[in-house]
Amino acid sequence: MTEIPKNHPRYHSLMTRERIVEGMRNGIVAEAGLIAHGRGEAFDYLMQERTLPESLYAEQVAVERMIRSHSSVISVNGNTVVLAPREIVELAQLTGSMIEVNLFHRTGERIRKITEILMEHGAIEVLGKDPDARIPGLESERGKCTSQGIGNAEVVLVPLEDGDRAQALKDMGKYVICIDLNPLSRTSRTSDISIADEVNRALNNMIAFAKDEITINGEFPDFTVPDQFDNEQNLKGILSRIKRFL
Repeated sequence: MTEIPKNHPRYHSLMTRERIVEGMRNGIVAEAGLIAHGRGEAFDYLMQERTLPESLYAEQVAVERMIRSHSSVISVNGNTVVLAPREIVELAQLTGSMIEVNLFHRTGERIRKITEILMEHGAIEVLGKDPDARIPGLESERGKCTSQGIGNAEVVLVPLEDGDRAQALKDMGKYVICIDLNPLSRTSRTSDISIADEVNRALNNMIAFAKDEITINGEFPDFTVPDQFDNEQNLKGILSRIKRFL
């Protein structure tokens, strides 16, 4: 990886790019994943590269929903695992969720490498290597899933997701939570809870919520978790902030 001085004003962002590029070179991230990352980073600029209040609220509601569900799955791809393997495993453990690998550019080698990274970071079991079920109406490789994981899940967390699969999961009756920096994407507009935040920030906030350790300026946020989360209104709040920033 390129040596980047820690005092560089955009150190975190540049290191994230380097991890994505290295992941591609190592056969973990698909080439198209570089484009997806750049698109998300552009929206992060518009949010001033920080977690917005609406995003933090969505993260809290998402954690509550995952913990309360009878079965939840964190569905991961190459980008997510390269950027946040420890966070994925820790959030899965805290919320009692399974982890399943799901790829658009699917190969056995990529599945193996992604699984190994997660196991190195403490995962006990990673699903996805041997799919035995399909997501109806999805003809791509992302339609392959396991009956033990996504097939049986009540809640599916999909970081860095394709909009068509988010819709297909909804059509299956799943409660879909996405992490997507683009509040205008099909995924964000389709999901039950859309977290418009950078994946590392989002997952670390969710871990803190799961541990009841989240604070804002030293104080616990005064959020009330509703029975019905209004995703559309929450996204409108994010877009309003972007307009003001612009």
